[in-house]
Amino acid sequence: MSAPETVSTSDAAPGPGTGDLIGSGQEGTIQDQVRGYFQRLRSGEMGALPAVGGFVVLTILFSLLSPFFLTERNFANLLTQAATLVMLGMALVFVLLLGEIDLSAGVTSGMTMALFIVLVNVHGVPWMIALAIAFAAGILTGTFIGFFVARVGIPSFVVTLGLFLGYQGLTLMIIGAGGLYRVQIPEIRAIQNQNLPVWAGWAMLAIVLAVSAATSFWDRTRRTRAGVPNRTITLVWIKLGVILVIGGAVVGILSRNRGQSVGAVEGVPIVVPIVLVILWIGTFVLDRTRYGRYLYAIGGNAEAARRAGVKVMLIRWTAFIICSSLAVVSGLFSISKVGAVDAAAGREIVLSGVAAAVVGGVSLFGGRGRLLHAAVGALVIAVITNGLGLLNLPAGVNLVVTGSVLILAATVDAVSRTRGGGRILRT
Repeated sequence: MSAPETVSTSDAAPGPGTGDLIGSGQEGTIQDQVRGYFQRLRSGEMGALPAVGGFVVLTILFSLLSPFFLTERNFANLLTQAATLVMLGMALVFVLLLGEIDLSAGVTSGMTMALFIVLVNVHGVPWMIALAIAFAAGILTGTFIGFFVARVGIPSFVVTLGLFLGYQGLTLMIIGAGGLYRVQIPEIRAIQNQNLPVWAGWAMLAIVLAVSAATSFWDRTRRTRAGVPNRTITLVWIKLGVILVIGGAVVGILSRNRGQSVGAVEGVPIVVPIVLVILWIGTFVLDRTRYGRYLYAIGGNAEAARRAGVKVMLIRWTAFIICSSLAVVSGLFSISKVGAVDAAAGREIVLSGVAAAVVGGVSLFGGRGRLLHAAVGALVIAVITNGLGLLNLPAGVNLVVTGSVLILAATVDAVSRTRGGGRILRT
């Protein structure tokens, strides 16, 4: 028999740097982890489990209803279709963790992309400079929202609703009534319409595995030095194994020829590694920095965080800046996919972005959720849209189904928070 697994510890007292260490959760052996996980489920901490379950069920359902759903071509289309919503959902996580909301994120993406394309197509500005100006406009938008929410004290719903209306008018002024500009920049069009070489897809998977392993072992080293217990190392190998299996399956499918003409169409879409890089950076910030810890603390109890010395106003302010900046990236994905910008750009997607985050398990009440949850939620909504489109069902059915899923997810969030000891005010 092998020796029982032990928990890595240190006799040293936790140092001052432990505040930015990733939470380790339930310590102990694999059996302890499983037991702790089910205890958290019973207490209402469901995380992305309902979204993952819904994703699996919807995938099975649509694969039975449509012979085209599980084809390589549709799989690649699903990833590119979801990219815009995934990015917007991740952007909104930063403000949702605070218990706030940004209704203007969608139109911010549309307005900045209208500005970007008009500068390039009409005024002849080099596209890199124009894109920098668009990002500056996004940052300025987040700064504006953060000022009125964090400094002045106006509810985020009111401020961002005002921008939601105002930016539609500003976009119309930039584009012009009935105007439409095509995206003629090859580098921008390539983001959603070109693929990596097949070898680059496998190299991407190797890099993901290496970064995940390095991050996991770095976390363990820091926790040991700080005198904080580690989870059993077996979980690291399980995580890497899951990434290898799922990632290998995805890359393998995308590496097959999915073209319908003489030329081969194969490889991972370029947008996929871009999303993965931003997902990793955002997750690193939320899980492994004091800034991320402060976001969760403020969302859980802002007054307690303030009394603990957290600069609540500054954290709130910067969260809106990050949200608006990532919304610009979402807009960039959108115009790359569509190939054009019009006056209605970004008008409808913001509510889908909120839905993606909530469906994935991000709490509307603040303090709970991760970027990966928003990504999973966005994939669920993308599967619904894609599957119903393959079945040639009316657009109204898509809206009804998506709305029903959102209500169900919000209900699960409210019930789980109540079971977990949270309090929901009722009048």
